[in-house]
Formats: sequence, C-alpha cells, structure tokens
Amino acid sequence: MTAELVRGQNHPLPQARLEIRVSAGKPIVAGATLSDENGKVHGVEWVAHPGSPTLPGLEVSKQAAADHRLAFDLDALTEAVHRVSVLLALPTGVGGPARFGSVAAPFVAVTGLGGAEIASYTITGLDAETAVVALELYRRQGAWKVRAVGQGYAGGLAELLADQGLPQAPQLANDINEAVARGLARSVAAPPPRTAEGDRSRHTAASALGPDQGGPTPQGATGHVSQQAGYVGGPAQGDPSAATQPPMPGGGGPVNYSHPGRQAAAPPSPPPTAPPVQPGQPAQPVAGDATGWSMEERLYNQVWGMFEDLARTTAAYRSAVDFADSRMEQELDKVLSDPRSRIGGQADAARETARAKHSQLVDQARAALDRDLAQLSAEAEVVEPALPTAFARWDSPVWQGYRVPMEIPMALRLGDLQLPESSGLSIPMLVRLPLERGLWIDSGRAGSPDGSLADSDELRRLAVDTAVALAARLLAVYPAGEYTVHVIDPAGSGASALAPLVQTGVLHTPPAVGAAGVNDVLARLTQRVDLVQMAIRAGAADSLPPDLDTAEQLLIVNDFPHGFDDRAVTQLRYLADEGPAVGVHLMMVADREDAAAYGPLLDPLWRSLLRLTPVPDDHLADPWVGHAWTYEPSLVPPGSQVLQHVLTQVAAARRDWNR
Repeated sequence: MTAELVRGQNHPLPQARLEIRVSAGKPIVAGATLSDENGKVHGVEWVAHPGSPTLPGLEVSKQAAADHRLAFDLDALTEAVHRVSVLLALPTGVGGPARFGSVAAPFVAVTGLGGAEIASYTITGLDAETAVVALELYRRQGAWKVRAVGQGYAGGLAELLADQGLPQAPQLANDINEAVARGLARSVAAPPPRTAEGDRSRHTAASALGPDQGGPTPQGATGHVSQQAGYVGGPAQGDPSAATQPPMPGGGGPVNYSHPGRQAAAPPSPPPTAPPVQPGQPAQPVAGDATGWSMEERLYNQVWGMFEDLARTTAAYRSAVDFADSRMEQELDKVLSDPRSRIGGQADAARETARAKHSQLVDQARAALDRDLAQLSAEAEVVEPALPTAFARWDSPVWQGYRVPMEIPMALRLGDLQLPESSGLSIPMLVRLPLERGLWIDSGRAGSPDGSLADSDELRRLAVDTAVALAARLLAVYPAGEYTVHVIDPAGSGASALAPLVQTGVLHTPPAVGAAGVNDVLARLTQRVDLVQMAIRAGAADSLPPDLDTAEQLLIVNDFPHGFDDRAVTQLRYLADEGPAVGVHLMMVADREDAAAYGPLLDPLWRSLLRLTPVPDDHLADPWVGHAWTYEPSLVPPGSQVLQHVLTQVAAARRDWNR
C-alpha cells in the first residue's frame, strides 16, 4: 500500500531502483543534492540540476516543467553518499510565479520502475519560499528510507544550497537559472495536458528512466482583431464551452480576436474504432484515436502523443544502456581492485561474465525499443495520410485540393522531428495557432548539420526559402483577409526567393528596402501594437481606429541587421516581446554572428524566438526529457507547383474579400 507521508515522517524503500515523480501545476525546477553522513554537500559535482542532470546513480530533469520524473539507482551511489535531497525551485527571470504560495501545493511520489507508488507527499504550508527540499532519501543501518521534509527557503536555491554547506552556492544557483532559461528557449512547448478522462487508449512506450518534462503551455490570445469584439479572455479554440461562455468585461487580459459570428469548433463525434485485436497481437493503429472535440483536435493530440511516446521510449533505452555500462564498469573495477584476481583465468572469466551481462541488458533494451518503434511507425503510416492541410507535408494530396478555409486551425506544421535511434520515423512538429513565439530561421553556418557548409550564400537562400514556405503555410490556413504578411529586405538580397509571395500578390505591400523602408514598416507595426495594448488596458477594444488592419500580422525580416539602426533594433525587440499577445508576429531570417557587434544587447531577442534551421540540425529539445531532436524544415518538393497553386488561391480570395 502507498504511504501518504506528512512532514517529518519516514518510510522504508523496498528497492534501490526507483523514480520520484513531481507535479506542481506550474513550471518548476527539479534537482537533487548528494551529502555525507553530516548532511554536507562537498562540491558542485555533488549536485544534479538542469545544467548537469546526471550523476552516478541519479538523473534529474533538464528543464523547468510542471511535471517531472527523476530516476534513482541507490546501489550505484558511492559509499560516501549517505543522503539524497530532492529539491524544487521556481525558475527566475522567465515570467513564472514569484513564490510557492501562489501555486498549487507540489505533489511528490516515490514509485517503482513499473509505476507502483511506494510513498507520496503533498508539500503544504509554503508561502514566500521560492525553493524547497521536498524529500530526503537516506541510509539507515544498511537500508534506504525516504523522509518527507518540506523545508522551504525564501532566498531560493542560493540559500538552500548554502544551508547544505556548499561554498559555491550563489554561483551554482546562477548557473542553474541560466541553464533553465536556455532550456526554455530551445524547447518545443508542450500542448495543454490531457485530462484523466481524455487520455487516449493506445500502446504506450516503456517508462522512461529519464526525467518527465511535461507541462502546460499557456495559450495566447488569438490574433484576429474583430471590430465587434468587445470582451477579453475568451475561450481557446477547440474549447467545447466556447459557445456557452458569456462575454466578460474588458480590462486586464488579452483581447479575444476571434470572429464573433464564426463557429469555434465542430460538434463532438465519436473517435474511430480500431479493428478487433487478435490475441497476442498489438492493437492496430487508427488515425484519430486520441480524444478531442473534432477530428482535427484528435489528430493533433495523437501526433503529440506519438512525440511523447518516442521521447520516453528512447529515454528508457538510453537509461538502460547507461545502466548497463555503469554496471559493467563497476564489475570490472571490482576485478581490477583485487590484486589476487587481476591475472589468470579468474580475471578473464570475470571480464567475460561482465561483458555478457552488459550485452544481455543492452539487447533487452534494444528489443523493447524496436518493439515500440515498430508500433509507432505503424501508427505514423496511418496518421500521416489523414492529416488536414495545416498539419500535412507539402507533398500530401490534400494540398492539391486546397481551398481557402473558413476557420482558423488549431495548429500548424513547422517541420519534422527525428531521433538518432529512430531512423526513418519522423514526428510532425505541430505548434498551436496563433503563434506564441516568433520564429528565427538561422541562416548562419551553425545551422548546417556539421557547421561546415561551404557556400554561405546558398545557406542564406535556403533560409529565405524556408521562411517563404512557412509564410505560405500561415497565409494558406487562415481565412481570407485574416492574415497579413509584411517583408523587410533592406538590400534586396532575398528578391529571388521572395518571388512567389511578390508575384502572386499575397503581400500587403512590396518588400521594404533601404533604411527608410525598414523604419516605415517598423513604425506602422509598433503603432499597431501600442493601439491594441491601449485598447486592452482601457477595456475598449471596439474603439480601435476604423482604418486599423484587423488581421494578424506577420513581419518577415531578411538579412538582419543590414539596414537597422539602434532605434530600429529597439523597435524590433519591442515587436518580438509585445507583438504576439496582440496579433503581431515576427519571423527573422538572420545569422546571429552578423549581429555580433550589438553584443549581449540582442541576446533576449534570440532567446525569445524559436530557432529553426533551413537544413536538418539537432538543436530542438522536447518538453519531457530534453532530448536533442533533429529538426527538418517543411519545404516544397523541387519542381512542385503546389506553392504557386496555393498562393494564387489565397491572393484571389483576398481580392474578393476586399471588394
């Protein structure tokens, strides 16, 4: 039975390999410290945290998240370690909660590898604290126990680590916060968590020994400005309560820019059913077997479920291999440490035994991974052809029958993601609409697979091609007149790649060139952000000027920082920070090295944007275990006319809408 602990209570641990699961409702940082019999941490190498998540015998999360899964192998700890403290802290400088008293009481559970709960503890009574020692695993007479601690620190991680005797506590606390900020900048935001009733019934991958990085994604305001919209905090797209939720008075929240007369979601329909499962055979995958209010939402949830399953089953495989390696090293070290067994047949036999055990463990882990990959590959084969236009590849038949939509989809495909262990299996990278972050198409050499792409001009052209393909997708999935694209190309270097947008007439105005063109576009969009923000604060969204473009705005900036003075750079940063909440989005096509003269001034800009690359590159992290995923952009196949076909229809629909 599970032991529900209260502060100060302890409980024996029946096994050495276990997991600690944390749920907090808001993104928090999880870590662990190792200490001796006196409770002292001897150095930074005794602390596991997002910047250094793995120590012998334990692994913690690489990112801040609402849910974590920490892995422990107590037998692998050195004899000098007598205590393991599990730490929780609020991330600093990322706009999160300022104290634990403002979030739900964190829940911590100790489980076996199979998920069976051993002990749990709800950390209550916290107020101004920003860091807390949640649990303590400690040795007592040769056995391990867990104690509920719940000791909070208003001074954060620096105070907590100093209290455990770490001299470098302030510096390490800063390093941890910087690692968390970097992790948030490179991670793909997870969708809102599925409810208990909404969890889909499908084949699940093996439990990951790595950390759980799940967490809710804050939903931004939809970007279309309706002059009839006079309320704030409207329901998110796909929310079944949207039709019954009453208008709310203005003030304090983002304007709901959704069209007041447009249906927000389709009525619920039962998910498709799979064929009967034969005894001893895995369930046959079916497109849309996740829960959701519509088929679009079910497919969206299914794709994210596949993404999560692949992350976790790969984490389980990597953890198992690491454990096998560690175990073999310990056994070999044990043989070598005894002079009597270093030579002769006894030593050779011990080495062979250790290597055989290692091979057996690795083979078992690989077999489990191959089984899960086969199931996920079969699922991908039925899901990919069923994806709607906004989720589909450019070579999908659905684009050949494209028509301008009447409603905004819930998400958009930005490319594909892949892990080294799953060659041939790609997961669509879907992000919610409207975009909650700007996009940065990296045109620098760092964007090439090995950083050695010789032709930098070719890489820059590919970056603009990627931007055009993404802009075309955004234009194609919005109803006529509800998406406006601006382009800044100061030197005209992207004219050839931008030709599809220019020639079809989908741009609001021709690409801006020269310093005057840059300043004009930035001034207009900055003014739009200011006007909408003032309307929100005044609770008067219906008082916006009649000539204000009510569509969502996308600004594509090519060849930055050419043509940008200090004032233009400040305006660009302002649009990146404030624009998404009021329907103004940024897409940068730039080489960060070209802007190196600005120094750290632009670091917040790069961190605020989601970095994408025009060629495959392993720079994105998942929000669960933080794997480095290889991202591949969604480009139009060579020789295909699909882009021209789609943009021509978008331009025609725009002209009809303007009449």
